[in-house]
Amino acid sequence: MHTNGTIGTGAANKAIAGRFLDLVAAHDIDGLSGMVTPTWTMHGGPPNLPTGPAGIRALFGTFGRIEQVWTINDVIAEGDKVVVRATNTCVMESFLGVPADGRTQVFTATFTHHVVDGLIQETWRNADDLGRLFQLGARIQAPAPEPEAA
Repeated sequence: MHTNGTIGTGAANKAIAGRFLDLVAAHDIDGLSGMVTPTWTMHGGPPNLPTGPAGIRALFGTFGRIEQVWTINDVIAEGDKVVVRATNTCVMESFLGVPADGRTQVFTATFTHHVVDGLIQETWRNADDLGRLFQLGARIQAPAPEPEAA
């Protein structure tokens, strides 16, 4: 395996991943900014996030007011990667444009972090965003059939 830096121990990388979610829940943008490299990128989040700490700030700018708790279900680390499966319980004003009206959302998410020299260089996010929308009352409606040509 080739990396561009020092690989932390599995235990150290697990602690980094847990701390990341703690800081997300606390809305601690400065703390999170100190945990990522200047070139940090996120896959599976809002499109076109800038890299590094500016990306963290832009990410949090998409949330609006939010109260949340993360419960870590599993953490697996090997080499320079650490994977966290977690459950989030949150209340926010809206999600992806759908008003929340004070409703609590509960969803699962998996984060894979690439850790280099004790900092997160890259994050892959996979979350049940569709389930969140359904919890808020959004519905999928099939398009109306096209009228037949005469």
